[in-house]
Amino acid sequence: MTSTSVLKALQLLDAFRGVSDLVGVSEIARLSGIHKSTAFRLLATLEHGEFVERVGTKYRLTLRVFELGNRVGVCAPKGLREVALPHLTDLYASTGRAVHMGLLAEGDVVYLEKIHGSKTALLPSAVGGRLPANCSALGKILMAFSSKETVEQILSAPLNRLTSYSIVEPARLIRQLHQAQEEGFSSDLEESAQGLACVAAPIIVAGKLVAAISVSGPTHGFHARNLSLTLRKTAQQISLAMSTID
Repeated sequence: MTSTSVLKALQLLDAFRGVSDLVGVSEIARLSGIHKSTAFRLLATLEHGEFVERVGTKYRLTLRVFELGNRVGVCAPKGLREVALPHLTDLYASTGRAVHMGLLAEGDVVYLEKIHGSKTALLPSAVGGRLPANCSALGKILMAFSSKETVEQILSAPLNRLTSYSIVEPARLIRQLHQAQEEGFSSDLEESAQGLACVAAPIIVAGKLVAAISVSGPTHGFHARNLSLTLRKTAQQISLAMSTID
């Protein structure tokens, strides 16, 4: 393929992030902004390379893509996800609340890990999925400990609103970021989903923000400040474990 074709093929793969599983040629062409006939030809090439598979008239990503994704530094052996998982599992066991870990990318939280049970609330999140940073405690704590330039870039664009409680006023958001810096944790109340509360803390290694973790659950009986004590202890344990890796 030419360099242009390679770029368009990558656009097609990226467009699969916007679908749940199977998708037709017309839809994937629309999502990627590529002409349908070109999308059909490139999908055939990706199918030959075993990056997508065809089921009837529709397509989906293959395990080869999953395998590649898990070679990313935060996932690979001795990566953040592997090191953090035992601590996150303990956090879920001790709190009974859903646990997330994520990092900041292009103004969004990208979820690296999610641990929950059958009795935890239905959450608008998935491993590999995204959520606007301003709409979650996880996003706000990541912003609070990011560079000034990163925060300014996020605030330069209109802030997303997921519920009537989402914070879309830059000045109000900045005040919360300053508070999060002082207290070492952030929280949100129904800012990402109705009936859902969350508290988050940063993972900092050698003075550098690496990621953040959170616990989430129904607003009833959710005490963010109390939960933050256990949460921050877990974040510190992960930070210590990461600092010992060569």
